[in-house]
Formats: sequence, C-alpha cells, structure tokens
Amino acid sequence: MKLENIKSAFACALHMHQPTIPAGKDGGLISNLQYMFEYPQEGDNHNAATFAGCYGRMGEIIPFLVSEGCNPRIMLDYSGNLLWGLQQMGRADILAKLKLLSKDYSSQVEWLGTMWSHAVATSTPIPDLKLHIQLWQQEFSRIFGTEALAKVRGFSLPEMHLPNHPDTLYALIKALKECGYQWLIVQEHSVENLDGTGLTFGQKYLPNRLIARNSDNQTLEITALIKTQGSDTKLVGQMQPYFEAKSKNKLTLNNISIPPLVTQIADGENGGVMMNEFPRDFPRIWHEIRDSESETVGLNGSEYLELLENTGLKQEDFPTCQPVQQHKIWQKLENQAVKRENIEEAIASLKSSDSHFHVDGASWTNDLSWVRGYENVLQPMERLSAKFHAKFDPILANDPEVVKHPDYQIALRYNLLLQTSCFRYWGQGIWTDYAKEIYRLGEESLKV
Repeated sequence: MKLENIKSAFACALHMHQPTIPAGKDGGLISNLQYMFEYPQEGDNHNAATFAGCYGRMGEIIPFLVSEGCNPRIMLDYSGNLLWGLQQMGRADILAKLKLLSKDYSSQVEWLGTMWSHAVATSTPIPDLKLHIQLWQQEFSRIFGTEALAKVRGFSLPEMHLPNHPDTLYALIKALKECGYQWLIVQEHSVENLDGTGLTFGQKYLPNRLIARNSDNQTLEITALIKTQGSDTKLVGQMQPYFEAKSKNKLTLNNISIPPLVTQIADGENGGVMMNEFPRDFPRIWHEIRDSESETVGLNGSEYLELLENTGLKQEDFPTCQPVQQHKIWQKLENQAVKRENIEEAIASLKSSDSHFHVDGASWTNDLSWVRGYENVLQPMERLSAKFHAKFDPILANDPEVVKHPDYQIALRYNLLLQTSCFRYWGQGIWTDYAKEIYRLGEESLKV
C-alpha cells in the first residue's frame, strides 16, 4: 500500500439500518427486524432471516478473504437503531461477527459514524444534531469498546442527505468536529463549487473541503469524499467502483501525483443484488486484485487520506465545495452584511422568484424531499424536541449528570426516534401512524 505503486483506488461502504417501531408487546419499542420475524406473511417480511444474515456476513467474508491472501477493504455504516435492535433481540451471533471485525480486522474494515436514529439533517431540529451523533457513539462504544470508537473518523449521512441552509449545515459540521469526526461522504449532486458550477471531472475523485458558512459569518470546513453517480445498489453490489477505478489514472494535486479514489456507498441488505450478487462479486474482485497484482487497489476513507497526508498534502490543498443552491444565497446578498435577517430575506426572495431554489437539502436522488408533504410528522417532531429541551436544558445547565438518569434517557430516545427518516420515506399510512404513537409516548415520558 505504497502510494507510488497505486495508479487508482476505490472505496466501498455498506449502509445498514432497521428502524425502531412501537409494535412490540403492549406497544413497546422493538426493531422492525424483530417485527419481520414475528409477522413473516406481511410484505417482504419473509426476507427477515436473509436481512439478519446480511448484517453479520462481513464477519465471515473478510476473515475468509484474508486467509486466502487477499487484502480486502470495506467501510461499514450501521445505524444506532440497528445496533440497539440487535441487542434487544439478543442476536449475540451477529454482534460477535461484528466485534471480530472491529478487533482483529481493523486494517480491512473501517466503521463510519452516523446519526443514532437515521435522521436526515435538514429536518432535524438543530439542538438534536449533536445528540444523534453522541448517542450513536455511546451505542457503538457500548458494544465494541472505546478503543474501537477511537478509530471511527469518517461519517455517513443518513440518506446521503446534506443540508444546504447555511445555519443547519454549520451546526452539523460543528457537531461533527466537536465529536471528533475528520471527514464525511457526500453525494456528487449535493455539492457545487463556490461559484455555483458543478464539480469538475477530476475533482469528483479527490478529497474536497466542504465549506460551511453561517448567518453570523462564521466558517468551518471538513474533508468530504465524493460519492459519484446516483442511488443504485448495483454500483456496490456488482463492485462497479473497482471497474471504474481501473479506467482512471493518477491526478495532480498541488504538484503531487496521487491516485484518484472512486467512492461508493449502498444499502448492504436491500434487494436481490445485495442479497445474492454482492457476496458472489465481492470476493471475486479481491481474488482478481491479488492474482493480477493490480495497480488499482481498494482503500478505506481514512487510509486514503492518511496516504495523501504522508505526501505532505494538507487539507488546505484540497479543492473547495459547498452544498448546492448556496451560491444563490451568497450572490443575492452581494455587498450586504452576512447576518441572520439578511440571509432569511435572501432565502425568502429566492423562493418566490426561483422555482428551482429550495433549502430542503439534497440526498440520494434529486426528486425526493424530506420536508414537503410531511407536515403531519415534522410539526410534532419540532414540538417534541422543543418540549424535551424546555424540560432538560435548564437542568443540564446546573447538573450535567442528568444525562445518566433513566427519565432523561427514555425521553431522549423517544425524541430522537421520532426523527427517523423511515416515518417519511415510506409515505403516509402505517409509518406515519408509528410516528404519531412515538410522539404520544414521548410526551408521556416528559410528564414523569
């Protein structure tokens, strides 16, 4: 893994998630995976055992490949809901396989942090962004230990959703940095250059500096690896990033020749490709790389960034980007002072004059909003969050230990669970009914 021997590289990540739903005995909170096992006749619940197998199978595939003399790489993004649910279900078999990866195969497997309950950032109340990030870290540390948590440096955004409102983005990046994260994956079409143009061809395969500027004219930045193309599990399921990387040649950054990185992330369990083709194609690629002594190799995100750092490259050498649509806000302000009221006026003006403008952020695809049409979920989310903070923030100011109290922990989980993206992704019906019940339970918990 010497940089001078690498022509090009690829990085693959698997995203795994199961929501927590109020569908257990007497309406208790259980994993949707448990519900699938208990009601196999509904929908695609007959796939429950297959899903469960997917959650643990990298703990079999990676050790097998290493024993075969291969040098595999994979990044894993497991939501806090899923990790909590596996514990609730007593699936020590799955957790044991994942613990093996975090302990003995940390050179091959990189864990990525994420939001605890798979909340999309744009519609998450700003005070709760850091709570999601911290609770995931606590969940992960409880299972895998503090030593494993210390190695978690990259972050995976649920639904690949990047907020483009200046204050929301700034709050997200601030929370990530305060929690120790060094980089994140962003979707290609969710970012733009600072002048509003799309990323150049080569820029997509280099680390970028994601710039966050808020209404107080404060600026933060974090390294972003660019996931190219749209949402398609076949990209990872059939190991397309490897074949794309094979066609790439070295790029020059600050007069230093470096390999481009093709980055992809996909659901690790959903659909026939991930269930059936991925476990066939993933090992085949690593055997090919081993047997051909290929100049195209697999790398994990932090490993790639460390290799670049060892050449003398620094973060300030990376090209810059910002969320899509932001250039319109800054152009609208022109010579005005960057402050809250001016930004909100600019946003309001753009919404009325530009039908393409919005501050809903961007995710896997351009045609999906996590805001429009979901007021019946979003308004209760905001109310429950406000009530949670109204009760506990004054107490926290005088007694930080309150976070360890059961009443705080219970109320916190209800608050964050209500923000799970599934309660909107799957449309109106049973999933919004689940959200209403979680809201009711959350309100009850705050009366204790």
